Amino acid sequence: MKTLVLASGNAGKLEELRAMLAQLPLKIVAQRELGVQDVPETGLTFVENALIKARHASAVTGLPALADDSGLIVDALGGAPGLYSARYAGTPGDAAANNAKLLEAMRDIPAGQRGARFYAVIVLLRHPEDPQPLIAEGHWEGEITTAPRGSGGFGYNPVFFDREHGMTAAEMDAATKNRLSHRAVALQQLSRRLHALA
Repeated sequence: MKTLVLASGNAGKLEELRAMLAQLPLKIVAQRELGVQDVPETGLTFVENALIKARHASAVTGLPALADDSGLIVDALGGAPGLYSARYAGTPGDAAANNAKLLEAMRDIPAGQRGARFYAVIVLLRHPEDPQPLIAEGHWEGEITTAPRGSGGFGYNPVFFDREHGMTAAEMDAATKNRLSHRAVALQQLSRRLHALA
């Protein structure tokens, strides 16, 4: 495996994945560079959606493809926004609207009951019909703030507070976030196997 397609159209996610995969002896190419458009995420679970995205990119390009599906799971909201994190407020990818809706939903939730986690599943398919996809998952524990903080990152980063480090994901430098994040944990699980396949 010499080239790996990243099956995502999310610029922030692509930047993170490229940084985390930089040590691998692979050519990393975003799907849009190869003319691949996003595919509807019709799965009922994170892993189903990741498989849909990876299979689509691999089928169009004929190359191995890596996809993730991830979201924010908030305990007080019964796991919402969960699978629908990117379109929680209705418009896919509108981070400001998603954060505003989340903070409004959490308005009356007291401190100590605002626990949440970012969750990611990452899938690698060597070809579209790969019967043994490589699958890894990761999570990042934290809590929801009462107001956005920080200007870095993307998505829910300004409202996701890491207790251990005392700051939101949006207040962290990229290197720290890329070491702690749910996506980093999942990629660390895949890294040895990816080295072996490279």
